Amino acid sequence: MNYKHIFSQAIDRLHEEGRYRVFIDILRNRGSYPNARCFHGHNGPKPITVWCSNDYLAMGQHPKVVAAMEEALHDVGAGSGGTRNIGGNTHYHIDLEGELADLHAKEAALLFTSGFVSNEATLSTLAKLLPGCIIFSDELNHASMIAGIRNSGCEKRVFRHNDVDHLRELLAAEDPEAPKLIAFESVYSMDGDVAPIAAICDLADEYNALTYLDEVHAVGMYGARGGGISERDDVADRLTIIEGTLGKAFGVMGGYIAADQMIVDVIRSYAPGFIFTTSLSPVLVAGVLASVRHLKASSEEREGQQASAALLKQLMAEAGLPVMPSVTHIVPLMVGDPIKAKRISDILLAEYGAYVQPINYPTVPRGTERLRFTPGPAHDEAMMRDLVSALAEIWDRLELEKTARRAA
Repeated sequence: MNYKHIFSQAIDRLHEEGRYRVFIDILRNRGSYPNARCFHGHNGPKPITVWCSNDYLAMGQHPKVVAAMEEALHDVGAGSGGTRNIGGNTHYHIDLEGELADLHAKEAALLFTSGFVSNEATLSTLAKLLPGCIIFSDELNHASMIAGIRNSGCEKRVFRHNDVDHLRELLAAEDPEAPKLIAFESVYSMDGDVAPIAAICDLADEYNALTYLDEVHAVGMYGARGGGISERDDVADRLTIIEGTLGKAFGVMGGYIAADQMIVDVIRSYAPGFIFTTSLSPVLVAGVLASVRHLKASSEEREGQQASAALLKQLMAEAGLPVMPSVTHIVPLMVGDPIKAKRISDILLAEYGAYVQPINYPTVPRGTERLRFTPGPAHDEAMMRDLVSALAEIWDRLELEKTARRAA
C-alpha cells in the first residue's frame, strides 16, 4: 500500500477542481481594523483591507476587550489549568455563563472551546439520552450540527431549507410518541437568509418536539441586547436550546449553549466534548465577558454594521455585480465557478490589497461558488467604493457576466 501516493492524489484532486484552500499570512493592526498586513509572497508585508472576517463588529479590537484580557493575563496568568472538573473552572467562566444565560433569558449556560464543539457535543449527547429520538435537520445546517447529529447515532430527517410545510410533513409521518428534536439556524451564513423561527416553534409545540437553534451568525448583532434573531423576534422563550459562538460578533473565541438548568446539567455531565477538554483560558473568557457586557448596552456597533452591509449591497447592485439577495449582514457575490472565484480573490489581494476568501464546495454546493463579504461598522464608504470599483474592473477583465445595472 503506497500511502503517500493516495494522499498525494487526494490533494491533486483538490487542485484540479480549483478548490485547494490557501491560507494567507496576515497580521491585523490593533486598533485600526479592517486594516492588516499581508505576508503573502516575497515582497514583505503589504497593507491590506480585510473583507471576510467573522469578527463582524470588530470587537476583537475593542479597547474594553483588549484591556480586560490584559488585566486577566496579569491577574491569573495564561492558561486555565485543565478541564472544568480538574483545575480549569474559574470565576471568569462562571461569570460569563451567567451573562450568556441572561442574554438569552435562560436559566443557565455552558461554555465550550468553540462553536463547532458546542454543536457537536450537545446534539450528539442530547439525542443519545432520548431513546428512539428523531432529529429533524434543515438541509443547510452547519457541518458541526451535521457531525453532532451523525455522532448521536439516532434517526434523522432532513427538511428542505426553511420549508415549514415540508417539516410538517416529516413530523406528521413519525410516531407521535417518539422523542423529536428540530435543529436549525437563525442566520445562514452563506446565503444570508433567516429561518422562520416562530413557525418552527409552532410545529414543535404541535408535535411535542424540542428545538435547537444555532445563533452563531446572529448573536451580538441582532436584538436590543445582541441576543440574536430569537431576541429580535421575541421568541427566545419558545426555544429549548440556543447555541452561539464567542468568536464572531463577540470577537474572541469559544462557543456555548443556553437552556434550562436541567438540560445544561445533563450536557455538562454527559458530553465528552465538554468533560474531557481543557477549558478556555481565563484570558479569553475575560475578553468575551467584556464584549458581551458592552454589546448588551451598546447598539452603535450593530447599527453601523447594518448600514455598511446595506450600502455595500447597493453599490454592488448599481455596478451590475451579481450580489445575491440577503436580508442580513452577509453580502454574497455569486461567481459559480471555483477556479474563477479563486482567480478573483487572488487579483483583489495582489493588485488592490483587498482580502476576501473564495467560498467553494463543500461549504456551498458545486456551481454556487462565491465571494462572501462581511462589511462591519469600521468599513467606510470610501473603502466600499474602492472595492466595488476593483470588482467591476476584474469582472470586465475576466469577461464575467454582470446583471442589469441598478440606477443610483
